[in-house]
Amino acid sequence: MKIKLLILALCLFAGNAFAQKTYQNNWESIDSRPVPGWFEDAKFGIFIHWGLYSVPAYSPTARDKVGVYDRYAEWYWRRWQEPNKTQHFFTDFHNKAFGPNVKYQDFTHQFKAELFQPDEWAKLFENAGAKYVVLTSKHHEGFTLWPSKQSWNWNAVDVGPHRDLLGDLTKSVKSKNIKMGYYYSLLEWYNPLYKKETLNEYIDQHMFPQMKDLVNTYHPDLVWTDGEWDYTSDKLRSTEFLSWLYNDSPVRASVVVNDRWGKETRSKHGGFYTTEYDLVHNGDANGLDFAKPWEECRGIAGSFGYNRSENLEDYSTSEQLVHMLINKVARGGNLLLNIGPTADGRIPVIMQQRLTDIGSWLKVNGEGIYGTRKWAKAPKVTPATKQYFTQKGNDLYLITTEFPTTALQVAGVKKPVSVTLVGSNVPIKSTFKNGVLSIAPPAVTPGNSPCEYAWVFKLTSSTE
Repeated sequence: MKIKLLILALCLFAGNAFAQKTYQNNWESIDSRPVPGWFEDAKFGIFIHWGLYSVPAYSPTARDKVGVYDRYAEWYWRRWQEPNKTQHFFTDFHNKAFGPNVKYQDFTHQFKAELFQPDEWAKLFENAGAKYVVLTSKHHEGFTLWPSKQSWNWNAVDVGPHRDLLGDLTKSVKSKNIKMGYYYSLLEWYNPLYKKETLNEYIDQHMFPQMKDLVNTYHPDLVWTDGEWDYTSDKLRSTEFLSWLYNDSPVRASVVVNDRWGKETRSKHGGFYTTEYDLVHNGDANGLDFAKPWEECRGIAGSFGYNRSENLEDYSTSEQLVHMLINKVARGGNLLLNIGPTADGRIPVIMQQRLTDIGSWLKVNGEGIYGTRKWAKAPKVTPATKQYFTQKGNDLYLITTEFPTTALQVAGVKKPVSVTLVGSNVPIKSTFKNGVLSIAPPAVTPGNSPCEYAWVFKLTSSTE
């Protein structure tokens, strides 16, 4: 009994120490805060890009021979209004679809979300196996999905849907015990205060009040900032906000943040690190080892906002998405997979189908994904990798994205107590010799296979 009481006291002390530590207004102090453990355990989240750009819902695609960042439909206003290499696509489309006299602000009349059913969205996310959701509270256009006082007549309650879209979805998502977070753009393309000469006014009168309102009103589990590339973090006063978030906010002990807080901060400062379509600002992230928890974000197709010009060939298959999730998790990361709802509030059926397929795979194999960590002895992941590893405690999971037709060889493990195929009662034969485990292909047929796309072997008590 005394030992149990001592352990309880130590746990309480550790929890209080984490919550009560005071973080200073500098990166050395801010970066010393650990990323709360729920984030690394979660592994799979849903990103949602939804805003006025969901009305035109257009961008060129890979078929138009444009780059990754040029396929984003949520950039419609900027690409259409300002000179750039893709402007002609947007000008031609806008004139044809809406006419040259229609302004971006006019899209508020068509962004009605009349078919938005937040409980149905939350149920889909739950069935997909997602453990957290990140919604665009405000993208670079400045339009907010909650009744922000700083965006008067430019938010979803004052105009358009006349509804607190963010608040309604938050309630539904949290009712499913799924973590809820908010994307927030630090920049606004056409806010008159967002310029070098008046940046402090923008921060004091607009940005900080909005961000604190989001936190104080909706208590997010995650704050996902973006649009940080115009100014350094000292100009954006990012550590000033983060020290408030970590010291004084209602979510100070549990909130998670990313690394987009100034043009110099990605993969350097903040909370978890981010990649985007396997890219970071300094190049290709494939095979990169991160010193902190990290997350890959991307769309199911080429855009984050809904893009009506995308067709089937632009979308990743369910198999590709499951393999993508496995790849990120085996390398120690999370996958934040984006959906782009329509202006009337529907999640496109193809996106629902992809999420449902991922969820079906996770229902069988989730123990090899959730709560796992990268195996330190795993072979380096390359584009040709077909066998991945995750670890949970002393158990090792071998995940193969091709059904084995020859024996699987695993080096660097001790002899396991048992080898099983997750989700199946089919006996697995294995041998262990000279430090190498050999797993015979299981006698699985289409009739008794536990799943599609990838198969997980559990090596019980095989690591030290």
